[in-house]
Amino acid sequence: MNRTGLLIALAIAVVTGGVFAVWPQLDLTLSGFFYDSTTRRWRVLDWPSGIVRDLAAWLIALVAAPAFIALLAKLVLPRRPMWLPGRAVLLMISTLALGPGVIVNSIVKDNSGRPRPVYVTEFGGKDQFLPWWDFSGPCAKNCSFVAGEPSGAFWTMAAAAVVPAHWRVAAYSAAITFGAAVGVLRMSLGGHFFSDVVFAGVIIFLLIWLTHGLLYRWRATRLTDAGVERVLERIGTPGYDAAMRIAARIRGTAPRG
Repeated sequence: MNRTGLLIALAIAVVTGGVFAVWPQLDLTLSGFFYDSTTRRWRVLDWPSGIVRDLAAWLIALVAAPAFIALLAKLVLPRRPMWLPGRAVLLMISTLALGPGVIVNSIVKDNSGRPRPVYVTEFGGKDQFLPWWDFSGPCAKNCSFVAGEPSGAFWTMAAAAVVPAHWRVAAYSAAITFGAAVGVLRMSLGGHFFSDVVFAGVIIFLLIWLTHGLLYRWRATRLTDAGVERVLERIGTPGYDAAMRIAARIRGTAPRG
């Protein structure tokens, strides 16, 4: 999560945004590779794609699970040290909630108005195709821009950001490949255009980069793992102490012998 990564992400956004703004038909051309105009059907069969989508969702959950388990364990047993670094847990959970959860699915997708490929006239639908920047479309909710499922897959970059340094390049490569693969899958089903997928990846990366900077790099805001643990300990201790008092009373009133 350095300045080079930021510059690359911004360059991708500028180039993709510019090219697909000037030549918006490129989105139709790329989606057209997955559409059979003779049969008027998308070429990918439904049953294997459904299995792959389920597997991708489970993989995202598997990557996220350690952070949630570590947080829950700290709140339940607040005086025990966390088995994952506090900042890593905070980074992963906050970016998952804010990225795919809020920014992508609740803000952008519900306000972009862009019809999905399957709904535009060029692919047998009834809606007019719109470029990525045009938010005047008829879609009222869960629209094409930006891609939701790929944003969740690209979120695995958050886990890559906190793995040991010698694994980081491989982890980033795997996360980006995973996000791109889920994006191609969604394109093949008529769910998203190419620009939807690219901007989903850019948005998620920028959020992770910013959050990582706040937690790790910038002196004015950066935290320590020990500091995160202390806050969680203060949050969890009242509940833990109350539970221990209740347990002690139950043991004290239980019949002996």
